[in-house]
Amino acid sequence: MLCIFIHKLSISPRLVEKYFFCKVMTAIQGVIMSNSLSKTTAYVQVIQNDQQAINAAYQVADFALEGRNTRDQQRLLPHEQIESFSQKGLGGIRIAKKYGGAFVSNKTLAQVFRILSKGDANVGQIPQNQISLLNLIEIMGTEQQKQFIFSEILAGKRLANGGPERNTHDSKTLKTTLTIENGKYFLNGEKFYSTGTSFAHWLAIKAIHPESHVVLVIVNRDAQGIEVINDWNGFGQRTTASGTVKLNHVEVNPELIFDERLLTQVPTYRSAYSQLLQVAIDVGIAEAAFEDTLSTIHKARPIIDANVEKASFEHYTLQEVGKLNILLDAAILLLDEAAEYLDELDQLQTVTDEQVAKASILVAEAKVYANDAALQISEKLLELGGSRSSLSQYNLDQHWRNARVHTLHDPVRWKLHAIGNYYLKWSFPCPPCLDLRSNCHDFISIGSN
Repeated sequence: MLCIFIHKLSISPRLVEKYFFCKVMTAIQGVIMSNSLSKTTAYVQVIQNDQQAINAAYQVADFALEGRNTRDQQRLLPHEQIESFSQKGLGGIRIAKKYGGAFVSNKTLAQVFRILSKGDANVGQIPQNQISLLNLIEIMGTEQQKQFIFSEILAGKRLANGGPERNTHDSKTLKTTLTIENGKYFLNGEKFYSTGTSFAHWLAIKAIHPESHVVLVIVNRDAQGIEVINDWNGFGQRTTASGTVKLNHVEVNPELIFDERLLTQVPTYRSAYSQLLQVAIDVGIAEAAFEDTLSTIHKARPIIDANVEKASFEHYTLQEVGKLNILLDAAILLLDEAAEYLDELDQLQTVTDEQVAKASILVAEAKVYANDAALQISEKLLELGGSRSSLSQYNLDQHWRNARVHTLHDPVRWKLHAIGNYYLKWSFPCPPCLDLRSNCHDFISIGSN
């Protein structure tokens, strides 16, 4: 892997030192990579500020871009790329500073996931659930629980999602159970859409407690009774390992059981926070598609009727590219605006229902434009590139496939309805302090397929 900084930097002894250090660490990484998921890299960088997080994201994205087409076409999981994500210290960038994290801004967090997703949308999506789950643990965990989980993440361990299930009434309905036998706790059930489980050291499993409420249980991925099956076969986001997790009488550490009723005691903007990452991934897909659109047009032949020397001189092509650029810019601006508002809320000790609703609406607005940008730009890429752009050897269809699959997480038809209700009727998208028995549409989307 080459440590390429996309933004321009002046040559300095410090930069040269960083370059050779990264080359050495890359060589070491190839040696220490193991089939055992209980091991991590021997060295994990400690990110201390926002700029370091952005720099690290560029490095991981460059590495991810190198083999993106082959991995997509052959469904090869990006093990080395995700290991690089952890080794660069990106897994814990939103952990509070008192636990050793950098607690970067939401705006920086969104930029990090844009960068990663532009390099490879799969590499962008895989760690998204980890970031969202850590936020839930921050809200409902005890000090002891937080110290343990956060220290694991900062040491390079990874946490993946085991929430949704197939063949249920909706994505929140659970059949997985937590039972108590002779004073011990056990998990039984089956999960799907379990993004990132093939790369994880810890799994976050939602289950029904014996007292009928929902709990989040953290279990070691290597625990007896856990079977992770890489059977995800979606036509897009092919290498996210979003497949099946089977839980057969898995013994649970009672110290790692989180009561989700704690999430409803006070208003939080956890849903907007989770959705912000989804929006950033869509924007990253759109950016990758736009970049390929420009390069493909420069290589395309002009239509005969255009009577121009190059395809890039065609009047209608110029018009379409202008429209796409405006759409992409709008998506980025709305994403930044939503992230900046979440940063404002981060400075407060408590938030009101009105503030939580505004956060959800701002993220929803960004989602609408990100959705349209990702889908329209990736589709126009093929149209403006001509017949040659459809050849499988170029794999240009991956952007549309990734966009179409990822945007299914949270349909924009619900966003538009909520936005209209908010501005016209001053109706909040859902009770910010969500009653788990409510039938409202919640914006939270940890694996909400």
